Amino acid sequence: MISKSEVQHIAALSRIGIDEKEIDKMAKELSGILDWVEKLKEVDISGVEATAHITGVENITREDNVNNFENKKEIVKLFPEEKEGYCKVKSVL
Repeated sequence: MISKSEVQHIAALSRIGIDEKEIDKMAKELSGILDWVEKLKEVDISGVEATAHITGVENITREDNVNNFENKKEIVKLFPEEKEGYCKVKSVL
């Protein structure tokens, strides 16, 4: 089982504030997770091919090409506002 000091260390590393009463609960839960991982290590996967995903889809990328745009000044005129040499638009959340 994970000790209280290990739980406190993990909480500090992950910047999670936990109080004394949560430490015991977290120690039990983390120990359970690690026990489960140990069980998974017992499974024989020697004949299983590694996969990243099951769909078989592959990324198709294109070459990045720099192209000059003729109407930069006309596009800049369409922006609602300019501030310190930058085009300013409403924030998008």
